[in-house]
Amino acid sequence: MSREITSLANPAVKAVRALHMRKERQETGLFLAEGLKIVTEAVEQGRAPKILLHVPESPLHPLLDRAIEATQAGGGEVLEVTPAILGKIARRDNSQAVLGVFEQSLTHLSALDPASAACWVGLEMVRDPGNLGTIIRTADAAGCGAVILIGECCDPWSVEAVRATMGSIFAVPVVRATASEFLDWRKTWPGSVVGTLLTATTDYRKADYKQPTLILMGNEQQGLTPQLAAACDVNVKIPMRGRADSLNLAVATGVMIYAAS
Repeated sequence: MSREITSLANPAVKAVRALHMRKERQETGLFLAEGLKIVTEAVEQGRAPKILLHVPESPLHPLLDRAIEATQAGGGEVLEVTPAILGKIARRDNSQAVLGVFEQSLTHLSALDPASAACWVGLEMVRDPGNLGTIIRTADAAGCGAVILIGECCDPWSVEAVRATMGSIFAVPVVRATASEFLDWRKTWPGSVVGTLLTATTDYRKADYKQPTLILMGNEQQGLTPQLAAACDVNVKIPMRGRADSLNLAVATGVMIYAAS
């Protein structure tokens, strides 16, 4: 059964709103996803919400009806709330009519099978959640095996990152690793490891991409650290023909993903 909530002071509403804070996400292991599309993607991947919040409507949208059934079948809670409550939780003027709270899911490096995909992505200390979410979405579109977060990266479970994935957060394995853990694991990689550097001399279109290819991208300001650049079989550059001296990280990663796959 659904539970109706009309007050912002309700403890359940406060708990969901708190998931905007990284500390709360770390302590609970939960995250917030906005919109029926993203919630539907989760359900289709077998990931039922722990909490589903929606504005009552009659008749129910078929996809919302399915999400409600999946939530209840998985032992989750369905909350009927007002548009004002959803707006406060989402912190957006044009908030969605459906929100879902999900358990975080991380994959360990040791669980990855390099033979299962032609292209893989490693991101070192990426800082912008919008970039991270867009890269996860692109990795999903290209059939990449996983997105590996190396070092101190932004939180893939933040509302901004999840929003940018458009649901791909439920389809692409996400891995966290320290630089040392990654470098130890990289020694067993059977294909190419290709990094991007502004100082590289090899054009990305002329590199030898031996599959499976692991693409390494540095953060938005500094690029790859010397330590990780040295771990690559080859470092490449994407030529700039105009006045801009570099591409946005998500765009550059997309270019590299499709070059490698």
